[in-house]
Amino acid sequence: LLVTQFNSFYQSFLILLAVVMSTAGVLLGLLVLGKPFSSILTGVGVVALAGIVVNNNIVLIDTFNHLRQAQPELDIPTTVVRATAQRLRPVMLTTVTTVFGLLPLACGFSIDLLNRSISFDGEMAVMWQPLSQAIVFGLSFATLLTLIGTPAMLASPAAVRQLLSRLRRRLSPPARQGPRSQTLSRPEAR
Repeated sequence: LLVTQFNSFYQSFLILLAVVMSTAGVLLGLLVLGKPFSSILTGVGVVALAGIVVNNNIVLIDTFNHLRQAQPELDIPTTVVRATAQRLRPVMLTTVTTVFGLLPLACGFSIDLLNRSISFDGEMAVMWQPLSQAIVFGLSFATLLTLIGTPAMLASPAAVRQLLSRLRRRLSPPARQGPRSQTLSRPEAR
């Protein structure tokens, strides 16, 4: 489905790579906290996280493609920087609102509205903690990837082509110039 939208295996691969790397961010966060991987709730958190990460990367890559079509005179690195600058605010807003919204739950705060109490490590907080921790750590890690890694990977094919072109020019022998045939000017017969 992604290949049909972007007409590019590489850009589709970048989106799926971001999902895999965000899962690595979840595992890294759980390792830092010393928490076990809860197969059900952490898994649900990874699936929810995948949706957010895919959306952020699709929007970034789509903006890049639209800028390339609208302004073909721009080089690839400039287009990548402009696309990232345009999508910085929406990506950061998504991350900040989601992370700050889930942070109390990830820390274990539970608010009981009926008894008018706030408790730490209450029943409900402990139950939903793995899901919220997965989303908080994964989204924080994935945001860095979306704003730094994805643009770098978008610019890398053009950089590799340019590097290979330079190498070919350096490694190829200079064009041989044979002995010039000198045409002797003859005096015209009158």
